[in-house]
Amino acid sequence: MKRLAIPLQGAQMLFVAFGALVLMPLLTGLDTNVALFTAGIGTLLFQLVTKRQVPIFLASSFAFIAPILYGVQTWGIPATMGGLMAAGCVYLVLATLVKFRGDAFIKRLLPPVVVGPVIIVIGLGLAPVAVNMALGKSGDGGLVLVDPEHALIISLASLLTTIAVAIFAKGIVKLMPILAGIIVGYGLSLFFGVVDFAPVAQASWLAMPNFVAPEFNWHAIAFMIPVAIAPAVEHIGDILAISNVTGKDYMKKPGLHRTLSGDGIATIAASALGGPPNTTYSEVTGAVTLTKAFNPAIMTWTAITAILLAFIGKLGALMQTIPVPVMGGIMCLLFGSIAAVGLNSLIKNHVDLSEPRNLCIVGVTLVFGIGGMAFGIGSFSLTGISLCGIVAITMNLLLPETHARQEQEVA
Repeated sequence: MKRLAIPLQGAQMLFVAFGALVLMPLLTGLDTNVALFTAGIGTLLFQLVTKRQVPIFLASSFAFIAPILYGVQTWGIPATMGGLMAAGCVYLVLATLVKFRGDAFIKRLLPPVVVGPVIIVIGLGLAPVAVNMALGKSGDGGLVLVDPEHALIISLASLLTTIAVAIFAKGIVKLMPILAGIIVGYGLSLFFGVVDFAPVAQASWLAMPNFVAPEFNWHAIAFMIPVAIAPAVEHIGDILAISNVTGKDYMKKPGLHRTLSGDGIATIAASALGGPPNTTYSEVTGAVTLTKAFNPAIMTWTAITAILLAFIGKLGALMQTIPVPVMGGIMCLLFGSIAAVGLNSLIKNHVDLSEPRNLCIVGVTLVFGIGGMAFGIGSFSLTGISLCGIVAITMNLLLPETHARQEQEVA
């Protein structure tokens, strides 16, 4: 029974992460079975790099939704994957710097006044897409895919269920609000007859995931590299969180340089196969907190379960039948929550927006990101989150520190 307990706990952890894991590829047009496979492989690679010391699971990163949507539309999936591999290399560069210089330089390069507004842009930049999908339209609003009256009912039901579970549910159910929202929204979609089961009927029970080989386009690479800023900082927060939960300092052992490297290698491997970039999952950290399942071997079985499920063709086809309003309703909360995380970063770290320096950095970053500013020379162009990241970092490095901040750092 003890031998069976760990694999079962591993499967349970995947169930907690499943809703968020498959939502990201569904939104960006990537293959859900590939996402399952690369989440499993990414977690195993992370464990290899960190010597299987950290009880954490890696899967689809929401921070990359907007860049992937833009990349797929502009350059196609293969070139987008090449750009994402380059973004994964940013983690390795940061890991090398951490190893030889410590983590102080990250606080200097990426302080809250830089990271906060970039995260806000990641969330609010997608607000129109969420609303269009909630109303039964395509992400750009150009096509009506579901009757607007039915779509609004379905999307509101998905949204309200997700909110209710996140706030009022108890135990492990509280950690699965996205999955609950999908189930309720899907049930209503069946009632209104807007689900097409043809893809499921045509799919095989066992099938290879639709892996996609990357292509390397320097436009896509230059666009994706700055996007790694926000998830890299998020990674540090997740490692601190799991350290607090288990009572072990993973920043020292195996070390932040190893966890960053593991995350980067997992993202590179995922992108090499056509999957979304990986990131540490706070949902699973919450489940670890609740169950006290601190054994990293449990995450090994979570990864193995994900890899096995990736070869069930009908599962991937079933995921593709989820109607647009279901995802749109959940996205209204999801993207707003991402923006709120960025706002909370500014508040929690006491970023004083009455200081002209801070106000300039935050203000310009927000307007450039949400307004769609683009800088280009010839065929090269930077826009959206990538431009925001570069602008915020550059302004932070170039604008002189205020006397109040200098005195605070000295103290």
